[in-house]
Amino acid sequence: MAPELAPLADRTFVVTGATSGVGEATARSLGAAGATVVLAGRNVDKGRAIAEELGSGASMHRLDLADLASIRAFTEELGDRRIDVLVNNAGVMALPYTRTVDGFEMQFGTNHLGHFALTGLLLDRLTTRVVTVTSAAHLVGRIDLDDPNFEHRRYRRAGGYAQSKLANLLFSLELERRLAAARSPLRAVAAHPGYAATGVGGHTGTWFDRLFTFGKTILQRTPAQGAESVVFAATEPDLPGGFVGPNLLLYGSPHPARAARRARDRRAARRLWELSEKLTGVTYPLPPGG
Repeated sequence: MAPELAPLADRTFVVTGATSGVGEATARSLGAAGATVVLAGRNVDKGRAIAEELGSGASMHRLDLADLASIRAFTEELGDRRIDVLVNNAGVMALPYTRTVDGFEMQFGTNHLGHFALTGLLLDRLTTRVVTVTSAAHLVGRIDLDDPNFEHRRYRRAGGYAQSKLANLLFSLELERRLAAARSPLRAVAAHPGYAATGVGGHTGTWFDRLFTFGKTILQRTPAQGAESVVFAATEPDLPGGFVGPNLLLYGSPHPARAARRARDRRAARRLWELSEKLTGVTYPLPPGG
């Protein structure tokens, strides 16, 4: 059983992908502790129903991370309200090759570029922490910064997903370095949930199917258990930044984790950052992280 959270009545959290799976479980956990929760996602009707269950401190706003115009509209709708923690949770997994509204490969565009743009547009309203949800799939991820949208190389669904999750971690670690260089009180933390039985996988036509079958039959972890690392990253007061995940990789209690070597490549992280600014048109008023 997850430890009970300290009261969060004076804090505001934005959670993307908050209408299902780990995102919904994260929003419910934060709401149960009294936080003001902004649920963000595409399924507005379901989000409103969840917000009603959480009470007057919760609200639902439409956000499509595969559409830069939707991201800008969402940030404008929030106005200048203070946001203590942004949880970049939403994601798509192992899709057939499709493109976002803006022409990016769907997994790279949604999982990474969408959250990169969202974080940058909200940066001046964030006070405490940016949590970006990655995956153990980053361990096998490889990123091609000359062709991130698979325009000139063969597309593989699982490989595209792993690339996007590696990009999430590269981004979060670089954001932490840049915030530190700017002496900002804001911290960046990446979190991976381990295995959780959600609707995002198990019907992909890839080796992920075997992983999800194993997870369901052996680990039997719920979305709420998967959300433990995300909630820990968002609320643990003494967490300085970095990366957290289950202590047994796919399951267990959350603790500081070690990122794969490719995720700790600072040159690749800087290149990804520069590419992301170019592709999204969103720039951050932060110095390079060194």
